[in-house]
Order: sequence, then C-alpha cells, then structure tokens
Amino acid sequence: MRRDDVRSRPALLVGAVLVIGVGLAVHRLPGLLGDLLGGALYAVLVYLLLAVLRPGGRAAVLAGVALAVCTVIELAQLTDGPRTAVAAVPLLRLVIGSTFTAHDLLAYAVGAVGAGAVDALTRNRVRDRRSRT
Repeated sequence: MRRDDVRSRPALLVGAVLVIGVGLAVHRLPGLLGDLLGGALYAVLVYLLLAVLRPGGRAAVLAGVALAVCTVIELAQLTDGPRTAVAAVPLLRLVIGSTFTAHDLLAYAVGAVGAGAVDALTRNRVRDRRSRT
C-alpha cells in the first residue's frame, strides 16, 4: 500500500467531531426527518471511526462494516439490553438508542454508502492530483 493511499487519522478525527456536532443538532429536529438524518450521520460517524482504526482500508469494506455495526446495534434494540443500559446511563441513548425503528436501517445504509462514496471519490482525486505533480 502506497503512503498516499492512507487516510489522515487527525483529519478523520476532526471529521468525526464535526459529525458528532451536526448529529447532536439534527437530533433536536422533530419527527422523521431528524430521525433519518441522525441515523445517516450515525453511520457516517461509525465509518469515520473505523477509518481511524484502518486508515488504509478500502472504502467499500469500511462502508459494509459500518452498516453491519449500525444494523447490529439497531437489531439489539429488539431486546431489553439497550433499554436497561440506557436506564442506568441515560447518555447511552445517543450511542445505542433504546427503541427499534426499521427506517433507521435505511438511514444507516444511506449514511454508510454515502460516506464510502465520498471517501472513495476524495481519495481518487487526491491520488490523481499527486500523480500529476
């Protein structure tokens, strides 16, 4: 793997902090719009955190793993585990939620695939620019 194929961990962490900020703002929007945007941003955050762990990972793989992580967390909400954890530590609601909603799965897919697409396009452009210089 060439050095220019590796993402910048500091840039990924800055992106994650920005996504958290926007996600907290969107979380306050009422109704389905806020829920869908929040779900998509949640998947983007998971993608960014995975990229921090694997900065040289392929965008498609990171997107697939991000979607899988989000899906597992959402499906876990069909059990009492998340509800019990949130009752004990209310801030966990922002991380693991407490109530299953099927439309969140669509939001996660949009967020994970969108993050992967933006990442792949950005990396290709940077690589092309570097190869011309």
